[in-house]
Amino acid sequence: VQLQASGGGLVQTGGSLRLSCEISGRFFNSYILAWFRQALGKEREFVAAIKWNTDTTYYADSVKGRFTISRDNAKNTMYLQMNSLKLDDTAVYFCTAKQTLRPEAIMRTGGHYWGKGTLVTVSS
Repeated sequence: VQLQASGGGLVQTGGSLRLSCEISGRFFNSYILAWFRQALGKEREFVAAIKWNTDTTYYADSVKGRFTISRDNAKNTMYLQMNSLKLDDTAVYFCTAKQTLRPEAIMRTGGHYWGKGTLVTVSS
């Protein structure tokens, strides 16, 4: 499985961005995909996850109500719509995938597969 994240950029506080993660390779409905982020000097942290077969979503408390994770089966692409961005959202965002039906298995440390990150910078 190969993952390619894109869509990062520079945005002012309160603004919006949409990240995309294209998935290729041997990929099945039994996967959970997720977004993680890592700010400078901090550990990588969970942002949001989605079960590919049921569309069930999970969010970190810090992004609930502001971020929306979704997927397009036909395009094999996952999205992260980020609204009301804050300075603290500045980070490199990564997409990750794991063949599991248990969201906690990917929420703790991510999946077996990782894409290269895309930088999101929120300025005041």
